[in-house]
Amino acid sequence: MPKVAVGGTFQYLHDGHAKLIEKAFEIAGSGKVHIGLTSDEMLRKSHDVDSYENRRFRLLEYIKEMGIPEEKYEVTSLNDPCGPTLEEDFDYIIVSPETYPVALKINSIREKKEKKPLEIVYVEYVMAEDGTPISSTRIAQGEIDRHGRLKKEA
Repeated sequence: MPKVAVGGTFQYLHDGHAKLIEKAFEIAGSGKVHIGLTSDEMLRKSHDVDSYENRRFRLLEYIKEMGIPEEKYEVTSLNDPCGPTLEEDFDYIIVSPETYPVALKINSIREKKEKKPLEIVYVEYVMAEDGTPISSTRIAQGEIDRHGRLKKEA
């Protein structure tokens, strides 16, 4: 049974996040998806991000709406970019172009620890109407909605 890791901040659950999460469950099949949600401590950034609890609540609601049984996933707090992938055995890690370098770093560290590498599943960005990737930053700036539809003229 595959054990799949995926992580993120998931500030706005947009179509790009949906694609990552759906791919994680597709790859897991009868296995389990471990979703690392960036902790408040790790998010010492200048822009506003909702609390861990609010983001976790929305993420769990989204997964529930997908019809995924609770025993098929686990959401845990990420206090660093690698999370439990350095110590625990996982089969796959699902990444976007933004997080791909982290997966390479994880596998490099795992190799030094004589652990098997994770199979990296690369999920391309989802593009907005204007052909630019959907991102939480663009949503926060009011450029696009969660589905990549333009909200104002750029």
